[in-house]
Amino acid sequence: MVGMSRRLLRSEVPVEDTWRLADLFASVEEWERVLASVDAEIAGVARFRGRLGEGGAVLLECLEASDTLGRRVLPAVLYARLRLAEDGTAPANQAMAGRAAAAMARVEAAVAFMRPEILSLPDGTVQRYLSEEPRLEPFRRHIERILADKPHVLSAQTEAVLASLSEVMQAPQMLYGRAKSSDMRFDPVTDSAGREVPLSFATYETSLEKSADTTLRRNAWGSFTRGLAAYQNVLGGTFGTEVRKNVVLAKARGFQSAADMFLHEQESSVEAYTGLLDVIQKQVAPHMRRYVELRRRVLGLDAILYCDIEAPLDPEFRPSVSFDEAAKQIVDAVGVMGEEYAGIIREALANRWIDRADNVGKAAGAFCSATYDGHPYILTTWSGRGRAVFTLAHELGHAVAAVFAAGNQRFRNWLMSRFIVEGPSTFNEMLLARHLLGQKSDHRVRRWVLTQVLSTYYHDYVRHMLEAELLRRIYALAEGGTPITASVLSSTQGDILADFWGDTIEIDEGARLTWMRQPHYYMGLYPYTYSAGLTCSTIMVRAIDAEGQPAVDRWTEVLKAGGSVKPLELMRRAGIDLEDRAVIERAIAYVGRLVDEVEAAF
Repeated sequence: MVGMSRRLLRSEVPVEDTWRLADLFASVEEWERVLASVDAEIAGVARFRGRLGEGGAVLLECLEASDTLGRRVLPAVLYARLRLAEDGTAPANQAMAGRAAAAMARVEAAVAFMRPEILSLPDGTVQRYLSEEPRLEPFRRHIERILADKPHVLSAQTEAVLASLSEVMQAPQMLYGRAKSSDMRFDPVTDSAGREVPLSFATYETSLEKSADTTLRRNAWGSFTRGLAAYQNVLGGTFGTEVRKNVVLAKARGFQSAADMFLHEQESSVEAYTGLLDVIQKQVAPHMRRYVELRRRVLGLDAILYCDIEAPLDPEFRPSVSFDEAAKQIVDAVGVMGEEYAGIIREALANRWIDRADNVGKAAGAFCSATYDGHPYILTTWSGRGRAVFTLAHELGHAVAAVFAAGNQRFRNWLMSRFIVEGPSTFNEMLLARHLLGQKSDHRVRRWVLTQVLSTYYHDYVRHMLEAELLRRIYALAEGGTPITASVLSSTQGDILADFWGDTIEIDEGARLTWMRQPHYYMGLYPYTYSAGLTCSTIMVRAIDAEGQPAVDRWTEVLKAGGSVKPLELMRRAGIDLEDRAVIERAIAYVGRLVDEVEAAF
């Protein structure tokens, strides 16, 4: 029997706790064959170089060949990434990921000629192609996005060079992920009874940070932050490299700032971006300060450290939830959306779309990844606690969106804009909250459920929003000429936490290192999109309560639209204007009511 003092090796994990990667490729040998065939597919696209001026039919053939190439390489890249995520310590998995990244770089270099060549056509040519060749209609959205890029596209040769360097461009994110999954080690800690508890990145963030045992929680915080501190200089350099890369690219492409470049990619707007950052930080802070101060009083803590923010308010009431129980709760919660929606979730739960083990080398956190022609895959670490149920619901929301969009859109229009990509996931969380709060339960159970719901708002309106604020300040510093180092990151992080929390919590050295905890910093302006998504889902679930089926239908159409509609317009079709600060304020008011009820319950 495996002792409690160590984590399982991947080979020791029960198969039912793992995802079924055989649905992607039956064997590594099959994956090898597909990866080897990618170069032949590349040649099928490269033959159109210099020919896009020959007419709409040629452009159509080129776009269709490019889609075929994308659909061929995407599963191969995903398979390698999933293997690395399940065990980043395995040299074979590291090698597969490297080969897949190299293949992807070759693909991106091969198709890089398309944008500059389309943009070099005489004015009116592309519009004429669209009118003369009706089969181009499914590609209209993609073509219009290319035309919108015209001021920012470089020469064909330069674009090809940049595309061929995509593997190098992704190096900061890769190195960060490799450090977390393969190199970082944390000393085991003891709980209040003197028992030794193993510590990993995943176990800290999924369970120990939320432990009811204050001794264990604070000991884990000390070990965790010491482990982080050992890597702060190298990861500070990695972070700084990522920032510098994007500052240089933005300037080269003619953007005023890196933020403008990222917002252009997302098809978001400065109004939506700054509205979310400014309104949420200002108006959520008083509610969250009240909520944290309640912890200090109820738990009798001498002070609130950063590691105490998510301490359970009722330490004696810590119901465990089995995976099967959680699955039933989620399926029941999404019933309001109809059989098509619920059926996807049932299939995911029954057919091993989900990896829920905790093993050596497994990536921390949770994610959902998909291919156009196959089902999505979800990674999480099952803790058996209430937060784990919401995390699972969140990732299943992503899965539903991926399946809906793939079933209703061409490959080119499949992926939803990153700006609103967290809408479907947080919507699923809000459906779960609606379901749990709608059940008849005793005072203590309802109080516990309320704290689980508020945990979602803490993560998306506070934790991820403060990540977004860090990005805003760090990019401003970099664009002003300040080198980005570990000390700059820690100092800026400390200032942000102090601004938001005031004197409610103590900002120790560990808190200043929270910039080391997320891969989001290597994904453009990703962190603020959680607040966009949660604002949408908060408003949408309230609409379902008020309207019923019409609101359900609007949201279903949003999911099926994928990336076929600009994100701000797509949300307006659902009845949500993310450029209207009053909409954001309505969602924040709901947070305030939740805090009011929890305060009254204690």
